[in-house]
Amino acid sequence: MMHSALWLLALLPQSTPTPIVPESPQGSDSIQTFPTVVVEPAPSNASGPPPDATTRITIGADEVFEHNYRTLPEALRDVPQVMVQETSYGQGSPYLRGFTGFGTVLLVDGVRLNNSVFRAGPNQYWNTVDITSLDRLEVELGPNSPLYGSDALGGVVRAFTRSPYGELNTPTGKLIYRYSQAADYHIFRAEGSFVGERTGVLVGLTAKDFGDIEGGSEVGLQPGTGYDESDADIKVEHWLDDHSLLTLGHYQVHQNDVPRTHSTVDGIDWRGLTRGSDLVRSLDQDRTLTYVQLHQSDLDGLFDAMTTSLSWQTQKEERYRVRSNGRIERQGFDVGTVELFHHMFREGPSGHWTYGLEFVRDGVDSFLDKGSFQTAADDIQGPVADDARYTSIGAFVQDRFAIQERTDLIAAARFSNIVADADSVRDPVLDTQTSVHDTYHNNSFSLELEHRLTEWQDSVWYGGVSQGFRAPNLSDLSRFDNARTNEFEVPAFGLEEETVTGYEMGLRSETGRTRYDISAFYTDITDGIVRVPTGNVNGSGESEITKANVGDGYVWGWAGSLTYALNESFDVHLDAAYQRGEQDTFPTSAPVLVREPIDRLMPTTLHAGVRWNAPVRNGWVELRLTHAQKADRLSTRDEQDTSRIPPGGTPAYSLLDLRGGWKLSSHAECMVGLENLFDEDYRVHGSGVNGPGRGVVLGLIFSF
Repeated sequence: MMHSALWLLALLPQSTPTPIVPESPQGSDSIQTFPTVVVEPAPSNASGPPPDATTRITIGADEVFEHNYRTLPEALRDVPQVMVQETSYGQGSPYLRGFTGFGTVLLVDGVRLNNSVFRAGPNQYWNTVDITSLDRLEVELGPNSPLYGSDALGGVVRAFTRSPYGELNTPTGKLIYRYSQAADYHIFRAEGSFVGERTGVLVGLTAKDFGDIEGGSEVGLQPGTGYDESDADIKVEHWLDDHSLLTLGHYQVHQNDVPRTHSTVDGIDWRGLTRGSDLVRSLDQDRTLTYVQLHQSDLDGLFDAMTTSLSWQTQKEERYRVRSNGRIERQGFDVGTVELFHHMFREGPSGHWTYGLEFVRDGVDSFLDKGSFQTAADDIQGPVADDARYTSIGAFVQDRFAIQERTDLIAAARFSNIVADADSVRDPVLDTQTSVHDTYHNNSFSLELEHRLTEWQDSVWYGGVSQGFRAPNLSDLSRFDNARTNEFEVPAFGLEEETVTGYEMGLRSETGRTRYDISAFYTDITDGIVRVPTGNVNGSGESEITKANVGDGYVWGWAGSLTYALNESFDVHLDAAYQRGEQDTFPTSAPVLVREPIDRLMPTTLHAGVRWNAPVRNGWVELRLTHAQKADRLSTRDEQDTSRIPPGGTPAYSLLDLRGGWKLSSHAECMVGLENLFDEDYRVHGSGVNGPGRGVVLGLIFSF
């Protein structure tokens, strides 16, 4: 079980582990050596290459339960260098070292969640992964396009679903219930696994009822924030032989009427915020993922292990909007993605080699319905291009090898080719149909160095340089839709790739009862794609914006973490993260390029806590403090986003949570806590809703 002592891993560089391949269910034990991640019998561990990253933290299902995280994005909120913005209660977009949305990558069992319609800035798509179906999350901070391709600018999160074999390789059933008083939600999950001699099956059903959030002592009830969600999943694992595992997975999520509250009359006026004018603005979101994967290990041939995956994923989005004048609008899109990857691993005298070939293709259809206000131009496309394709082909190689007895070098390179084709795009000037046909090529590289100060890996200096790139996607090239408050985005033609180069160095140590880590990073941004005003105002009074490769800039920061075990039962933890960044942009309609703070830059944030574990390990109590300083380093667009960011910046806040848990029996576990003891009104910088006030949280797990 991951506890506060493992918060330190948020800043640890990782050596490449033994190839992450499945082991047969005939009783292979889990392996854990500091600082590599656990290699468990779960076959999902074989999804994707064993990555090398200067920063990683693992968040397990036990940690999710203990801290009552209700969504995947929320599960990242306690990771140093990460800020989780929530435009609405049903949306969550992590900022990894200053990047979010299409500047970060999420993989589910190795399959990319990212597609070609992801927007700039925060979006809701990470919340379409059911947190209750996951075994763990792995967070890697910093640019890493050599391994993960386009979009890997700020970091990568890898989500792994649960295996039907579980811990004891026996059939099990599980009932999960989670409740929050102030956040007003109930989450129910029922799952069962069935295990045969060579085949295991896991089936899960989840229902989520999110009511309206009760804020702190000033705000109180925040109306129009609740929604419903229903999820289902099935995973089948069949051993073809002792070294070959065939996995079939299917996952689906449906979110109904998720409100964008701050854009409506239900928005709040806390600390000078302005309310939106829409009467209704809600979103239906559906996502399905189906894949088949073959994992092979202990091969006699050119490669020691291989993973092959073929997947089909759909993301459907429909927005319902009632403007202040009563006009009703519906718009949305349907994205179907086929992905094929083949990863190969080899251990030899020249090092640990990882190779990969990847193919991803999106097909996109979109629509816009303004009812009686519909014009001929409105039939051309919805929020993004209609009748569009987006194809990516990539190949990469990585090697980890020793250059001295205690020093390892990890080198990686990737070639990518991306083609965007859209047959139905609305020309923002002529209001007629046009098309987009663009091709992008990129070569990216990384070098990392790790030096062990002792014979063991208990004290390590580390550092490296890594590149990231993002090719313009269909959202950049063809979006015709609302952006931030009172802004409307139109298509941008002739864009080039944006690139970043990340530098990092640090020292970590684990000696006796103490673990600590301190690191610093610098990310250089070249040809950044940013929103710029056109100087036009549309018929609804919204300022028109588009995109351009003018956003040169940087993000830098440092983070420190310290964990000390007072004795076998008590440990204390402290971590802090600091970031600064600026980027070139056009803050007004004037043709003047200005360097400003990066949008929604994470404020200095601190976590501190103390945890007690019962000597027999059947109970625990944790007191945890989170403090964020005032976020007042604002860009012009931040200052204009008055329905989400109060005048002068988002206020500082301090949250104190008290939680505890115990095993009621060998088949039952309970967690109970009191969150936000100060009943403070707060919101994470850039969010559209305030966080919950003081309230009781409860979690129950029954196994049978």
